[in-house]
Amino acid sequence: MEAAPDPPRNLPTRYTCPACYKQFKRKNHLVEHMKISFHSVHQPKCAVCQKHCKSFESLRVHLTGPLAKENCFTVFSERGCNRCLKIFDNPDSLSNHKEACCLSAPAPLGTTLPCAESEKKISGVVDLNNTARGPQAVAMDCEMVGGGSDETLDLCARVCLVNADENVIFHAYVQPLIPVTNYRYEITGLTEEHLKDAVPLNEVRDKILEILYNGESVSRLRLDGGKARLLVGHNIKRDLDSLRMNYPDHMLRDTANYRPLMKTNLVSHSLKYLTKTYLGYDIQSGVHDPYEDSVSVMRLYKKFCRQDHHQLEEIGYQKFSNGFDSYKSKELEKMSPSELYEISRSNYRCWCLDLRRNVQP
Repeated sequence: MEAAPDPPRNLPTRYTCPACYKQFKRKNHLVEHMKISFHSVHQPKCAVCQKHCKSFESLRVHLTGPLAKENCFTVFSERGCNRCLKIFDNPDSLSNHKEACCLSAPAPLGTTLPCAESEKKISGVVDLNNTARGPQAVAMDCEMVGGGSDETLDLCARVCLVNADENVIFHAYVQPLIPVTNYRYEITGLTEEHLKDAVPLNEVRDKILEILYNGESVSRLRLDGGKARLLVGHNIKRDLDSLRMNYPDHMLRDTANYRPLMKTNLVSHSLKYLTKTYLGYDIQSGVHDPYEDSVSVMRLYKKFCRQDHHQLEEIGYQKFSNGFDSYKSKELEKMSPSELYEISRSNYRCWCLDLRRNVQP
């Protein structure tokens, strides 16, 4: 007589995160995971399996790395764009998209602009025409020379601002407040001759603030921005420090510190890397050009503020505190994984929200 087969074992219940698909044995572990992961519609997401990633770098690894899921890897290899990581319905759509996604490098200003032209620029008419939706944005880049006995102080010697249409709205050679001890010629291309008749730093700062404030009051600027302009840059706080200038944090858009563009360990990528990876051309191969860098950060900003995340209208105006704070632990454990995801909030302000009416701190 044959022995009766063993009864089937009851497999332990697994609680799966609806965003990154991690599994947990206990419900409270899933809740704690959701609290610290800050999953939301604003995170980079695989168009094949819908997995959420912390950054575009981790999404790229998910799609093309050595441990990529076979289906995701196959679909992306056939119909995916290596620049923006989007997936298209067919090869023809992908081919048409790549023509617009891979850009050509802007022509640099060079360092031959005479100082008389620099003075003309500071008093010239600012081009306010702009075809972009949402709050007007201005990109800025500074070229630094060295100061101090050890030549390590960053002094702004040249600054360029462009609008969203990549037009130069301000450019000037800048006279630092203290003597220059190293012109860093290999990087800046600047010599003593360039700064001979340069514009004083205080005048440059006042002109830039006039452009950014756009006639708005200081109180309104600090509240919600009003008609003031967003300031885009790469490591923009360093540029502001070199100009001895302040601008509210909620009006800054920094490609060096925007979480989706950072490394997985939250270390910044260089502008050179971001431009090559997401725009498709090389910069800073020799002397750094402030116009070239300003245009590149503006292009990066425009590319990533146009992400379509299909969020509800009211979500865009909420403060970005974690939605779990409003609930007790027992209430959270009674929720389904999808309900937990619905109350989860991002821990950074997505640039796609800039296309809405207000810019709130």
